[in-house]
Amino acid sequence: MTSVLPASPGSRQSYWAATRSPRYSLTFAVPLLLLYETLAVALNQGTGVGIRNGADVLLRSLAATLLGDRGPVLFGGLVALLLIVVAVRDLRRSSGGLRPRLFVLMLVESALLAVVFGFVVGVVTAQLVNALPLLTIGQAQPMEWPVVLMVSLGAGVYEELLFRVLLVSGLLLAARAILGLGTVAASIFAVTIGALIFSAFHYIGPYGDPLDLPSFVFRTIAGLAFSGLYVTRGFGITAWTHALYDVFLLAARG
Repeated sequence: MTSVLPASPGSRQSYWAATRSPRYSLTFAVPLLLLYETLAVALNQGTGVGIRNGADVLLRSLAATLLGDRGPVLFGGLVALLLIVVAVRDLRRSSGGLRPRLFVLMLVESALLAVVFGFVVGVVTAQLVNALPLLTIGQAQPMEWPVVLMVSLGAGVYEELLFRVLLVSGLLLAARAILGLGTVAASIFAVTIGALIFSAFHYIGPYGDPLDLPSFVFRTIAGLAFSGLYVTRGFGITAWTHALYDVFLLAARG
């Protein structure tokens, strides 16, 4: 049986193949999760409640339903434990250990993708909404920069977990089992509906953005882009790209 990775550790194929594997992808996501949880606890003065990313709040509410009163407090730790367990399991099955320099390259790739996504999604949005009327509803409450950073980091982990791993996967299964769609049609359905729900989610709650057509289209296209990135590059790269993408956008807005 031939190895998945080529003999040369520096080859392009080695990087792309290795960094999509759980041992790299999920390990790469753990520091992002820890940074978010640490900042959230600090900003909320250790209470475990208060301002958090909206997807995190939604998932913690589900954890409370399933696990009781301790569910929300334990949730972040359970997510980290799951990521580590799956990553370690994949590492044990692989030949050879982890190469730390690949994590540096993954961070550089995520930062570059975040910049590219911001530019491309903005250009496509401008082309699509150029001749369409605008709708504005409400006004989001302003956030200080530590809160902006915390919410952005949480978006990378929990919005990708909720909207890509859970939602898109669930829609894909439903499209096949209930609607009887083929693989391609089911994928298009799941990614499209998931992107629309992902966009709409950003207008909910006191810290949601004002609803207008350009931003809704912008986030829908971003949802499509992140779904494509998740399929091709895995969870870790997508989570970091999303987090840095949000940091860049919110920093530019502020």
